Amino acid sequence: MGQEPWPHAPVPSLGGDVWHWQLEAMHVVSRVRADLRARIAHPSVCSTSTDDARDGLLLVFEELASNALRHGGGAVRALVVAGTDGWLLDLSDEAPDRPPVPAVDRDPALGGMGLHLVAQLSTAYGWESRPGRKHVWALLPNGLRPLEPVQDRVPEPRAPEVPRSTD
Repeated sequence: MGQEPWPHAPVPSLGGDVWHWQLEAMHVVSRVRADLRARIAHPSVCSTSTDDARDGLLLVFEELASNALRHGGGAVRALVVAGTDGWLLDLSDEAPDRPPVPAVDRDPALGGMGLHLVAQLSTAYGWESRPGRKHVWALLPNGLRPLEPVQDRVPEPRAPEVPRSTD
């Protein structure tokens, strides 16, 4: 399962309701996940998203949060922006010099496939370093409309140029 490194790209802007939490330890993730589940169960969110999209949001939140706590360092912060077309998740930690690294050539039974799941469920994803912090982020659609960030769309990879023969 060869995978390119997690793309280095700035956190995109997305307008909407902003929710944030401090994650002190792994046991806090389940409490915050329950709070996030309650927030997205609100009728104003349910009417603009599908069950599958909300389940995807919770899964991606849990994957990014647990990665930040396991592999990051220091204080971990979670930020979720609930936009009209989807969600932005931004998990940050105090390890700006340690980029996320997807598992490569690993038996899925051994775990470590969370970043691959995040990539499959997201319309865009990436990471960036800011002074003293690393931000790992994902954009997820609401299941009803395609999600486009307001700005800073992650560019698609370019195909390598093939040299032309001069025959």
